[in-house]
Amino acid sequence: MTTICEIATTEPLLTGRFGRLLAMVFGSGLSMYLLTSVVPLYLAANGSGGVGAGLSTAAMMFSAVAVELLVPRMLARWGYRVVLGLGLVLLGAPSLVLLASASLPVVLAVCIVRGAGLAILVVGAVALVADLTPSTRRGEALGVYGVAVGVPAVIGLPLGVYLTNVIGFGALFVLAAVASLAGLIALAGLPDQVSTEEQHVKVLGGVRKSGLLMPTLVFAAVTVAAGISVTFLPLAVAGDKHSLVATALLLQAIAAPAARWLAGRYADRMGPAKLLAPALILAAVGAGSLVFLPSPLAILLGSACFGIGFGAAQNLTLTLMYNRVDRSRYGQVSALWNLAYDGGWGAGALVFGAIVGGTGFPIAFALTAAVVALAVVPAVRASLT
Repeated sequence: MTTICEIATTEPLLTGRFGRLLAMVFGSGLSMYLLTSVVPLYLAANGSGGVGAGLSTAAMMFSAVAVELLVPRMLARWGYRVVLGLGLVLLGAPSLVLLASASLPVVLAVCIVRGAGLAILVVGAVALVADLTPSTRRGEALGVYGVAVGVPAVIGLPLGVYLTNVIGFGALFVLAAVASLAGLIALAGLPDQVSTEEQHVKVLGGVRKSGLLMPTLVFAAVTVAAGISVTFLPLAVAGDKHSLVATALLLQAIAAPAARWLAGRYADRMGPAKLLAPALILAAVGAGSLVFLPSPLAILLGSACFGIGFGAAQNLTLTLMYNRVDRSRYGQVSALWNLAYDGGWGAGALVFGAIVGGTGFPIAFALTAAVVALAVVPAVRASLT
């Protein structure tokens, strides 16, 4: 006899609307990752140095953090299609401005606008994943979404660095704009209005009581290291080793979505809290391996380990947060998780850029690993409760 549980777990996951969402996410992710490591290189090549590189990443991510607080209210008022369309335009179109100027103020302004677009897309898309897929397969659905987000990183992070010497910065800026704007085509099949059940728009309201604070802070610790690695690894390795950096970024980008998907499948069976501490330990080991720069082995193994830990932590923290709230707080969960992502990413790049000149790259990377390691403590406590 077929049980209710068996029926629930066979509910279709990859529907037409979910597929359109994944296509849009892929294009916008490619737009972001093509320029993630390239913009710091662009600034460094034009005299802005490591401080400018850190500022560019921080400007984009802090802009995203500010706008993410507003996205649940925007979704409630204007619906998914209008808001996501705005995000695609803000993320893609400003890349073309970089064709005209490499001055630090102009580049930072572009990063700020693109950060606003990124905020809209990531919060809206993650909330829509929970809305379009069965709750009994939420971990797996978030894992599939993680692959759609991660594949552009696999392509964009190493390809962007590699192509700077092949087609130049200008062609990359155009490609990044087209990748995001092409996602407008996928909006036609997505839901228009947010359901009345999803009207909780106070992002920071009731965070501690709802159990969302711990996974938010733990994930922020991991994203600190993520922002540092993609921003400063190309600068930390000698300029004639771009192929090594591209390979390391490729390994990290492949490992993250694979781990995110696998973590989602096992989280549905075992519970996300039990898997979170091991994921953080792997991430800390990966970040700490960069202490041994410029060893190619340390760079490659560290990038792979960090990618696995980071990818798993992405899924586990998000699944844990969704499991602790009802449907009315899905938008809040999406906003909080993305605040941790972008806030940690931006803060890490900004602080690292400020201190690396005085400490050198090995010590700065050691401090980064320590931040991730500290997050293991609350993760272990969560697994025991």
